[in-house]
Amino acid sequence: MSAPRTMTGTPLPVVLAGARGHGRRHVENIRRLAAKGLVRLAGICELTPLTEDEFGGELPEQSTDLGALLDSTGARAAVICTPIPTHTALALTAAERGVHLLLEKPPAPSYAAFRRMADGVAAAGVACQIGFQSLGSHAVPAIRDLIAEGAVGRVRGIGGAGAWVRPEAYFRRAPWAGRRRLDGVDVVDGALTNPLAHAVATALALAGSTRAEDVAGIETELLRANDIESDDTSCVRVTTVQGGSVTVAATLCAERADEPYVVVHGTSGRITFWYKQDRVLLQRADHGLEELRFDRTDLLENLVAHLQDGTELLVTPDDTGAFMQVVEAIRTAPDPEPLPDDAWLRVPGEDRRVVPGIDALVAAAADRLCLYSELGAPWARSPHHHLPEEVSTR
Repeated sequence: MSAPRTMTGTPLPVVLAGARGHGRRHVENIRRLAAKGLVRLAGICELTPLTEDEFGGELPEQSTDLGALLDSTGARAAVICTPIPTHTALALTAAERGVHLLLEKPPAPSYAAFRRMADGVAAAGVACQIGFQSLGSHAVPAIRDLIAEGAVGRVRGIGGAGAWVRPEAYFRRAPWAGRRRLDGVDVVDGALTNPLAHAVATALALAGSTRAEDVAGIETELLRANDIESDDTSCVRVTTVQGGSVTVAATLCAERADEPYVVVHGTSGRITFWYKQDRVLLQRADHGLEELRFDRTDLLENLVAHLQDGTELLVTPDDTGAFMQVVEAIRTAPDPEPLPDDAWLRVPGEDRRVVPGIDALVAAAADRLCLYSELGAPWARSPHHHLPEEVSTR
C-alpha cells in the first residue's frame, strides 16, 4: 500500500484517543515529536475531559466523540490508546475519514474483530501501525541476520519469559481490567494478551512467523492466582507452519519483578534479547560472550516518516496476524483455572499475590521450551489445543 504523502516539514496534526493511564506515555511522546517539528497535537478524545493540571499545560480541543473531533480538527493521524474492546470501532472511525493510525496493542480482542479492522483499514487506503514498540528495536533485524548467518547453528526453538509483579489494585484500575468479557463483549485481558504481549509478538517476529497463516497450532495453559476472570499466570506454545516452536511463559504474580526477554535456542549457541532494554547477549560455541546494545525507532515517528517519504512501516496489521491467532486461542480456551489456595500467598503490606516458585518455572519454560504441566507444576492442567481456522492470504 502506498500511503498519501504529507508535506515534508509540515507538522502532522494528530488526535490522541485515550490520554490517561498508558495514554500519558503517548502524550509525552507526542510532545517530544512536536518539539522536533514532526507532529502537532490537534485534539484529545476522552470520555472525561482532561484538566489543564492533569495535562500539564494548555489543552488542545477535546471531545468524547472521535469522529467529530477528527472532523473538526482536520487531523491526519490518530493514536488510539483506549480499552481493548473499543479498538476496532475507533480504528474504523478514523480509517473511514482517511485518517492514518497508530493503534495500541493488542489490536483487537478477537481474530474476527482484528480482521474487520485490518480489512477496513486496507480498503480505506490508510496507513496503520500497531503499537508493539519492541518491534521498533534495531535488535530485531540484527538478531534475524545472526540467525540467517547461522551464528548459533540451526534454530531449535524460541522461548520467551515474563515475570512481572502487579498489585491487586492493577485489576481494579478499569472496568475491563482482568476480564475476559464485559457486558457480553470480548475483552480478553490477560498476561499474554496485554501486559506481556510484547514477549509473544517479539518471539514470533524472531521466528519469522508474524502473519496469521504462519501458525499451524497453539497450546495454552491459563491460570490465575488473583480473583479475576482472565489469566495472570500462563504459557503458550505456538507451532509454526515452518515447523518451528515458540514457547512463552508469563506471570503477573512473580516473587520479584524481572526484565522480560526472548531467547533463540540454536544447536551451537543462543541469543537472549531483553526487549525493553534493547539489549542482546550472544552466546556461541568457541566464542566469548558478546553483549550488544541497540537503538530503537519510535513507532509514531516511523508512521510520520512513512507518510512523508514512504519509509516502510515497522508493524502493519498483517504483521500481527500470528499474535492475533494467539489472542484467539486464549479467547476460545476454557476460562483460566484458579490456582489452589496453597499455590499462592499474599505479600504482607504489598497488596499483591505471589505464586512461590513461579519465577524459576517461567525461566525454565523459556529455556526448555516446555509448558508448565511438562515441567511438573502440580497445579498445571493439560494444555488446551487450538488449530487456527484457515485464513486469507490476500
